Formats: sequence, structure tokens, C-alpha cells
Amino acid sequence: MGQTIVVGYRKLLDDADARVASVDAAKAVSMIGEDDVVFVDLRDPRELERDGKIPGAFHCPRGMLEFWIDPDSPYHKPTFAADKRFVFYCASGWRSALAADTAQTMGLKPVAHLAGGFKAWKDAGGPVEAVDRKA
Repeated sequence: MGQTIVVGYRKLLDDADARVASVDAAKAVSMIGEDDVVFVDLRDPRELERDGKIPGAFHCPRGMLEFWIDPDSPYHKPTFAADKRFVFYCASGWRSALAADTAQTMGLKPVAHLAGGFKAWKDAGGPVEAVDRKA
């Protein structure tokens, strides 16, 4: 027997999109190099190696987000303690919407997510930085 899903992914995404600011790709491209903006790449390391990333983006695997944000966690990353604007992104904007919603719920501010994700970034002509495979 299959499990009954009470709240599906579409409802979760719609709710997250209603609570979290989004940035379109053209606006995001114009934000490159701004000192007060941190792009947070949530994609799997294999995606980064295959497709590259936004130049200067901070890589945070989606599964570690809550632990890296919380200053009480033994896995906390100082990047998330900076007084910056955080723009989360993934491949298409789904993981980033959910992640930005979670980050905002945890108290990280200000946060947004890249609408359409890395695909929209590339389609808008955004620069891409190659990522070397880890040894």
C-alpha cells in the first residue's frame, strides 16, 4: 500500500512562493559583484561540476542548510552570520523556493530566491564559473 500524501509538493511550493521574495534572472545578473549580496547555490556537487555556478556563489548542499544557518549548530557556517542579502538558487527554482522559505522561518533576513533557477540565469546571459571536481 502506498502512503497518502497530505500536502503535495505543489502546495509547498505555492506557499513558499507566497512568503518569500523572488528575484528574476535579469535582476539577479545585475546584482553580481554587489558586496551585500550572497548567492547561495543549493545544488548537488555533481550539478556544479557538470554545469558550473554563479561566479562567487557560496555552495550549501540543500541537505545541510538548516545546520549551516543555525549558529548553535556544530556545523554552522559564518557566511550565514554575515549582514548580507541571501539569494538562494537551484536548477529550476523549486528547491530554492523551499530553502529560502525555511531560511526565512529560521530568522535569516533578508532572503530571496532566483525565480527559474540556474537555468533562467544562463538563459539571461548570466556569467558561469566552472567548478573543478573535488579529488
